Amino acid sequence: MSARDWQKSSFSGEGNACLYVSAPDNATIRLRESDEPDTILTTNPTALNALIRNAKAGRLDHLSKG
Repeated sequence: MSARDWQKSSFSGEGNACLYVSAPDNATIRLRESDEPDTILTTNPTALNALIRNAKAGRLDHLSKG
């Protein structure tokens, strides 16, 4: 997959903390981080939308508490 297939998140700043997204078709979304570019998570629009909604609503906050 070439670099032009990936779009950098507008919330990512400069440096090594960047999130990249690729949607090669309507059913697949790929995510990767700039510091681990060979590790790619694959999901679908419905699942990603649910994850974002739940994160915004604070329903995942307990996962970051240690």
